[in-house]
Amino acid sequence: MSRFDHTAFVNSRRDERSLGHHTLRAYAQDLRTFARFTKAQQLSDPLSKDDILAYHRHLRDELCAKPATIERRLVTLKSYYAWREDRNSALPSPFADIRITVKIPRRLPRPIDRDTLKLVLRANGGAIDARSSPGADHAVPDAQNAVTILLIKLLIVTGLRISELTNLKVRNVSSDGSQILVQGKGSKERIVFVPNRELQEDFRRFCQMRSKDGSIASPLFLNMAGRRLRAATFRKRLRALSKRLSIEPHLTPHRFRHSAATLLIEAGIDIRMVQALLGHANLKTTEIYVRVSNHALKRALERVDILEVLRN
Repeated sequence: MSRFDHTAFVNSRRDERSLGHHTLRAYAQDLRTFARFTKAQQLSDPLSKDDILAYHRHLRDELCAKPATIERRLVTLKSYYAWREDRNSALPSPFADIRITVKIPRRLPRPIDRDTLKLVLRANGGAIDARSSPGADHAVPDAQNAVTILLIKLLIVTGLRISELTNLKVRNVSSDGSQILVQGKGSKERIVFVPNRELQEDFRRFCQMRSKDGSIASPLFLNMAGRRLRAATFRKRLRALSKRLSIEPHLTPHRFRHSAATLLIEAGIDIRMVQALLGHANLKTTEIYVRVSNHALKRALERVDILEVLRN
C-alpha cells in the first residue's frame, strides 16, 4: 500500500487517541481492503468522488459485505483521508462532496435468559483455594471451572467487556474485593462495583491468593500455563461449558454483558447509571437495552392473554 501511508495513520490513532488493539487492527484491515481495490482498478492519487462510489459498490455488490462492515470500512477510509489532508492541504480528501448512507438493520442484543443464568451459576466446580490456584502445574479441571464461574459472576454483576476483565492486574481490585478500576476503550478509566457480599468475599480471597503468587502488577487472571488469561481462551471455556450444560445458542462473554445491562434496566436502575457502569460514551448505545426490556415485556404479555383469562 505504498500510495497510502496506512501504517503512519494507524500509529497516530494509537498514539494520539490511545485506541485499543482490536480497533487498530480493524483500521489496518479496512485500509488493506481499499488498497487491494485501488491496485485492481489501477487507481492513483488524486482519487475522485466516483472512485469512492465505485469502492462502495465493490463492497456491496462484489464482496457482499454486511452493511455494518461497509459503513466501518468507509468511515475508516474517510478518517484516513481527513488525517492525510490535515497534514498536507495539497492532498484533498475525495470524501469532500460525498454523502453515502448505509442502512444498518437494527438488531436487538441477545441477553441470556434468567433460567439459563441460574443453570450456569449452579455449575460451580468448587471453592478456589491456594492448592488449586490458576496457573499451578497441579491445577485440576474443577479449579479451572471455579475460576470460570467466578469470571462469569463478575461479568453478570459488572457488565465488563471480556477484554477489560482479562486485562485486569492484581492492583486494580480494592482490598475488600468490592471495587475494580477498569481501563476501557480509549484508555478511559472507570470504577465498577461488586455488590454481592458472597461474591465480594470469593473475589477478595482470589485476589489475595494472586497477590501472594506474584506482584501487584501481575495479571489477575491466568491460564493453566500461568500466563495472562486471553479472551479467546475464556470463550473456549464458555463453549465447553455450554456443551456440557446443553445450552443453545452457546454462551459468549458479550451475551453476559447484554444480560447485565438488561437485568439492571428491568430492576429499575437509572439508564445513566447503567451507561456509566458499561462505559458507553453515548447514551443511545445504552438505550437499546430499554428496548430489549420492552421487547421482553411485549412477548410476556402476548403469552398471557388477560382478556381470555378473565373470560374463564
